[in-house]
Amino acid sequence: MSDRLSSITTRTGDQGETSLGDGQRVPKNSLRIHALGEVDELNSIIGVWRCEALPEDVDTLLSHIQHHLFDMGAELCIPGHEAMRDSQLAELDDAILVLNEPLPPLKEFILPGGSRAAALAHQARTVARRAERSVVSLLQFDAVRPVVQQYLNRLSDLCFILARCLNKHADRPDVLWQPQAKS
Repeated sequence: MSDRLSSITTRTGDQGETSLGDGQRVPKNSLRIHALGEVDELNSIIGVWRCEALPEDVDTLLSHIQHHLFDMGAELCIPGHEAMRDSQLAELDDAILVLNEPLPPLKEFILPGGSRAAALAHQARTVARRAERSVVSLLQFDAVRPVVQQYLNRLSDLCFILARCLNKHADRPDVLWQPQAKS
């Protein structure tokens, strides 16, 4: 890899603006930058999640997802750029089918928890949903290819399934919601 950044501190953002990948200057609170930040946060949380002792196939899948999210960031950072592929969305769809198949049907709502790895999966799920909402907001005013929003939607579903799988792998039950009786 060639040197892409010679200096991290440029001071060009000191006035509340930042540059997109095409050089365009935009406010740091623009919808595009907000969506990009949510995807970056999601990628960071997955990085923390991967610090756990995970089954090798789960860690490999999460590694692929981190690279996909970086591609997504490129699409968000450079308007009109196409970095996401339909095959990346298909990889999530395939993983959802394979991982969900051995799980028992849901009869109750599940709370985040069980094992630490499952709790981190739930945290990633919630950030994926927030990133998806940011992309949907951006779509109201600017063009973003559908695969970006679709990927985030599927990823949140996959994170939920992975939480259940990781609890099963750790021999921990899912944490079921216990509705409180009205008094």
